[in-house]
Amino acid sequence: MKNERTLTIIKPDAVRARKAGLIMAQLEACGFEIVAMKKLTLTEAQASAFYAVHQERPFYGSLVAFMTSGPVIPMVLERDDAIASLRRAMGATNPAEAADGTIRKLYGTDIEKNAIHGSDAPATAAVERAFFFSALEQG
Repeated sequence: MKNERTLTIIKPDAVRARKAGLIMAQLEACGFEIVAMKKLTLTEAQASAFYAVHQERPFYGSLVAFMTSGPVIPMVLERDDAIASLRRAMGATNPAEAADGTIRKLYGTDIEKNAIHGSDAPATAAVERAFFFSALEQG
């Protein structure tokens, strides 16, 4: 899709490891424009709401605990075919299975501590962008 927007989150493990700048540089090198960005620490209620789609899954509790363990950096990214392009740049969810050079292969530790989140579809991207950013912040 032409000139599409998506949401990404640099997760607490990557922020804690001081890899956020490297990840942002890699995203820009992949042709993404950072439209909006902020740094914050999610509350348990916020993380629970954001990941509510996973609440029946066995990893939900540990995911919420991890995502509240330190600051995150959510960003709105824009480029042609942004959602699919971000998914390729991130790599497989499990860093051990991610392609060489992808963000998760370079900076992820395991399937949960995998450095980055990215929206998986246009409808999801719209909801996730609105969760973190007002229309004014998204330009």
